[in-house]
Amino acid sequence: MKIRTILCGTALAAAVLVGGIASCAKAKKITTAADVKIGFLVKQPEEQWFQNEWTFAQQCADQYGFKLQKIGVPDGEKLLSAIDNLNAQGAQGFVVCVPDIKLGPAVAKKAAEYSMKVFAVDDQFMGSDGSLMSDVPYMGLSARNIGKQVGSEIWAEMQKRGWKTEDVGACVPTYDVLNTVKERTDGATDTLLALGFKKEMIFASAEKALDIPSAMDAANVILTQNPKIKQWIVYSVNDESVIGAIRALEGRGFAAENVIGIGIGAGQGFNEFKKEKPTGYFACCMISPKRHGFETSELMFKWIMNSQEPPKDTRTAGVMANRENYKQVAKDLGLESLL
Repeated sequence: MKIRTILCGTALAAAVLVGGIASCAKAKKITTAADVKIGFLVKQPEEQWFQNEWTFAQQCADQYGFKLQKIGVPDGEKLLSAIDNLNAQGAQGFVVCVPDIKLGPAVAKKAAEYSMKVFAVDDQFMGSDGSLMSDVPYMGLSARNIGKQVGSEIWAEMQKRGWKTEDVGACVPTYDVLNTVKERTDGATDTLLALGFKKEMIFASAEKALDIPSAMDAANVILTQNPKIKQWIVYSVNDESVIGAIRALEGRGFAAENVIGIGIGAGQGFNEFKKEKPTGYFACCMISPKRHGFETSELMFKWIMNSQEPPKDTRTAGVMANRENYKQVAKDLGLESLL
C-alpha cells in the first residue's frame, strides 16, 4: 500500500479533486506522441461507414504516432465498460458514436471522473432535459443541407425525364428516433415542396432499423396503399434505406426508368453503380468518413498533446455521386478501396 502511495499519490489526489478514481497509468507524463492513447468507439462496427471511420482514424494514429484502440459498443453496458477499460489502459481520451444519444450524460460523467477527454462523432449527446449537449465537442453531418441536396437532385432528374408531379409518388422510409437522420428526410421533403412537388404525393413510413430489410418493409406498406402510382421517387436517411425501398419496388415490377432513388452514405450505393444494368438507385450524396475518422482523431490528439481544445460543433457536407462520376468522387474522398 505504501509503495502504491509513492507511485500514484499525486495522480490519486488529482482524481479526488474531480470526484473520480484514476488509474496509476494516468500518472504517466505525456512527453511524446507515443505516450498518447485514444479510444475510438462506434455503435455498429460491422457497418461500412464505421469501418471506414476506423480506417481513417488509424491513418491518423500512424501519421502522428499515438496509440489507437478501436472498440465496438453496440449497447450502453458495453460502452460504459469500454470507457472503464480505456481508463485502466491509460487512455487520455476517446472519440465515440454512442448507441443511444440519451447515454450522453452518463458518458460525459464517466469521462470526467476519469479525467478523460471525450469527443462525440456522428450522433450528438442528448442531455437529461432532452436538449442536445453543446458542451461536448461534436462532429456531425450538416444533415438538413444534405437532405436539401438530395431533394434538389431528385427534382432536377424529374425535370430531365419530363415527369409530371401529379403522377409521381414519393416513397420515404423514415427513422425519426435520431434527430440527425430526421433532418435528412425533412430537408429533402421541404426542398421538394418548395420546388413544386405535391404534398399529398409524399408517403412516409417508419423503419424499425436503418437497414435494407426494414426499409423494404416500410416501402411495401406505402406501395400497398398506393397501387395506382406508376412513377416513384425514393429518398430516406441512408443508402441502405433507399436500396431497400428500391428492392421493394423491383419486387412489384417497377423498372429503373420509373424510379429515381437517391441515397446518403459512404459507399454502399456504389454496388448499385457497379451493376451492368442500371437500377432505380440513381445517385448518392456521399459523406466523408475521412473527416469523421481522421479529423476527429487528430483534434483529440492535439487536445491531449497540446491542450488545443477542438471546436464545439463541426458539420460536414455531402458530395453528389452518380453512375458516371462515382469513381472520381471516391478517389477525392479517399475511398478508392470501395471501387
